[in-house]
Amino acid sequence: MLAPTHPLVGRLAVQHSFNPLTAKEKLYAHHMARAAWHGTRIILRQVSPESIPIYEFILELYYSCEGRWQELAARTDVSVHYVYEFLEYAAVFLGNIGNYYGRGDQKFIPRIPKAYLKRLAKGSARATVLYDAIVEPMFARRPSSLGYPSEVAQSSYYPGDLPMSRVEIDRVSRILEKHSIHPENTRIQKIWQNDRFIFQVFQASVETDNKPCEISSSEGTVRIVRGDHSNELEHICECLEAAVKFVANPLQGDVIRQYQKSFRTGDMEAFKESQRLWVKDIGPSIETQFGFVEPYRDPYGTRAEFEGLVAFVDAEETKILSNLVDNSAKYIRQLPWAVNCTDNDGKGPFEKDLFEPPDFTSLQTLAYCSSIIFAGINLPNFNDIRQEVGFKNFMISNQFAAKYGIKRIDPAFVDPSEATAFLTAEYDTSYIWVVVHELLGHGTGKLLAQKGPDQFNFDIHNLPLNPLDSKPINSWYLPGESWTGVFGDIATSVDECRAECVGAYLMDDEGLLKLFGFEETKMSAADITYNLYLQLGTGGLRALENYIEDDHKWGQAHSRAHFAMFRCLLAAGDDFMTIKHDAPSNKLTVYLDRSKILSHGKPAIGELLLRLHVYRCIADITACREYYEELTKVEGVFAEYRQIVIANKRPRQVLVQANTVLEADGQVSLREYEASVDGMIQSWAERGV
Repeated sequence: MLAPTHPLVGRLAVQHSFNPLTAKEKLYAHHMARAAWHGTRIILRQVSPESIPIYEFILELYYSCEGRWQELAARTDVSVHYVYEFLEYAAVFLGNIGNYYGRGDQKFIPRIPKAYLKRLAKGSARATVLYDAIVEPMFARRPSSLGYPSEVAQSSYYPGDLPMSRVEIDRVSRILEKHSIHPENTRIQKIWQNDRFIFQVFQASVETDNKPCEISSSEGTVRIVRGDHSNELEHICECLEAAVKFVANPLQGDVIRQYQKSFRTGDMEAFKESQRLWVKDIGPSIETQFGFVEPYRDPYGTRAEFEGLVAFVDAEETKILSNLVDNSAKYIRQLPWAVNCTDNDGKGPFEKDLFEPPDFTSLQTLAYCSSIIFAGINLPNFNDIRQEVGFKNFMISNQFAAKYGIKRIDPAFVDPSEATAFLTAEYDTSYIWVVVHELLGHGTGKLLAQKGPDQFNFDIHNLPLNPLDSKPINSWYLPGESWTGVFGDIATSVDECRAECVGAYLMDDEGLLKLFGFEETKMSAADITYNLYLQLGTGGLRALENYIEDDHKWGQAHSRAHFAMFRCLLAAGDDFMTIKHDAPSNKLTVYLDRSKILSHGKPAIGELLLRLHVYRCIADITACREYYEELTKVEGVFAEYRQIVIANKRPRQVLVQANTVLEADGQVSLREYEASVDGMIQSWAERGV
C-alpha cells in the first residue's frame, strides 16, 4: 500500500515531568534513554532486510541539507510537492521503525516516483549509493506483509534465501526447548551445507564463538551462532554502564547488571532474573524496561522484538490507579470463571491462589523505542515469574494525551447524530478500558501445570471441573511448556482478546467507575458502558484494515481480538448490534440497542471470555484454535465490509519523541520537537543512533 498523505503526527510531550527531576535523576534518565534508542537498528533488522539502509538513506538526506528541504529540492531540481511525499514516507517509516506498519504488519511504499527520489539522492554521494541498494525492495509491492516466508510475506526472524516452513520451525523449536534455549532473542536461518540442511539459530549477544555449537538429532541439525545484533547490544551495554552510576537504589543496579549479562552472553535466564528483580523495584520515580519482550511480529509467536522504555512516573494519576489495585480482588470474583466459587477466596481454581497487588503506575514516556507505542503495558511476559513473583502495570498517559488530542468531528462508523456524545465519552471510556485490561485482564489467570514428577500446581487427585462442560479437566501444561510455546501463533491475540473482554465485561459496574472519580453528575455509568460497546462495534470494523487478504492472516494481535469480540456481539441476536451499509456513500454505520447491553451484550462477551480463559488455563490448544480461528475468519459479508473499510481508511498516527542532551557542563537538557513530519525526522537525525 502507498504511504499515507498528510499522516497524523502527534507528540509525546514530557517537559513538565522532566523539569522537577534532580540532576542525578536526569543523568540516569539520559543514559537509559540512550540505551533504549540504541535498540533502533535491532528492531529495523528484525523488520526487513531493507529497513536499515532505508533508515540510513533518510538520515543521510537530512544531514546533506541539514533539514532545509527546500534547499535540497532546489539543488536537485525536484518540486517541493515530491519532496514532501518523501518526507511523509520518512515520517511514517521512522514512526513505525521500519517499512511495515507496527500495527498491522503491512508494507507501505513511497508515493514519490522513483525518478524524483533518485534525483533527491544526488544531493549526497552516500545517498546515491544507498538509493541503488534500496530502490527495488523499497518500492516492491511484494512481499506485502510480515508472516511466514512466502511469495506475499517475509519475516526477518527467518532470514535467508531458503524459506522455512512452519513444520521446520516446529522441529527447531523442539530441539531448542529440549536444550533449554529460550527463543525470544533468536532468529533462524535455513542453509544447505555439506549435502544437508542446517538450521542456524542466531542468538542476540555481544559475544561470539570461534566455533559455534552444533546440536544434531533425528529432527535435524541446529547450529547456535552467537553475536546477532552484537554492535547494537555493545552500545546498549555501554549506556547501561554509564547509567548504573546514577541508580536510585541497589536493586536498580542489580537489574542493570542482569541486563548486561544477558545482552553480552545471550543468556535469557539472566534476562529472566532481571525481570524478577525489576518487579520488586516498587514505585521508582523513573521506570525502565529493556529486552526482547513482545512476540507479536513473529509469525510463529515466540521470537520477540527488542524494545527499550524510559519514563517518568505521574504521581497524581498513579494515585487513581492505586484505587483499583486495592480493590482488585473484589472484581476478580465477578469474572465468569469465579462466579459461584467458594474455594480460593471466592476466585476458583482458574485463578492464582494469591493475587499480589502489582505496581501500577501512570507514566510520561521519555524514550519508547518500539514499533508500537502501547497505551498500556503489563510485564513481564514470562508466566512463571508472573505467577511466582508478580508483574507491573503501566499506563502511558502522554500517549493517551497525544492520541486523543487530535480534534475530530466525524468518528468513523458512528451515526452523525451520535458523534458528539461518542467523542465526549471516548477518552474516559478508553482510559478505563485499558486500565482494567492491563490489571485484571493480563493480570489474572492461573496456568495449571505439572512442574515435575508428581509436582503440580493444582490438586491432581481432585481435578478442577471445567466450567465449559462441567467435567474434570483433562489437559494442563507439561514440564518445560509455556503459554506461547503451546499456543504459538494465536497466543498473543487470544490473550489480548481475553484481556479486552475483561475490561468490557466489568465496564458496567458503577463502583468500578467511581474508583476513577466518575460521578453521575459528570457522565453516567450507562453512558460509559454504551460508549464502550459502540467502540467494540467501530473497533471491530476498523480491525479489518489489518486483515491481510493476500496471506489469509491477521497482521495484528489486537485487531484480531477486536474482530472476535465484534463477531460475538453481532451474533448476540435480537438486533442488539447491527451494521448498516449505505451503498451510495459506500459507508458503514454501527447501531446498538442500548436497552440490551446487559441482557445480550455482556453475556456474549462473558461467554467469549470464559472460553478463552479456560482454554488458556488448561493448555487446550486444540479446542482454542478451532474456536478462535473460526470466529476470526474474514469471509462473506465481512470480506465485503473489509473492502469498504479500506476504501474509507484514515491515516494512522505516528508520535514524535524528545531527546536528552548531555551538555558540556555535565547537566542534562531536554529537546522536544514539533508534531510534524519535519519534527519527526529532525528528532531521529539528532538522536544519532
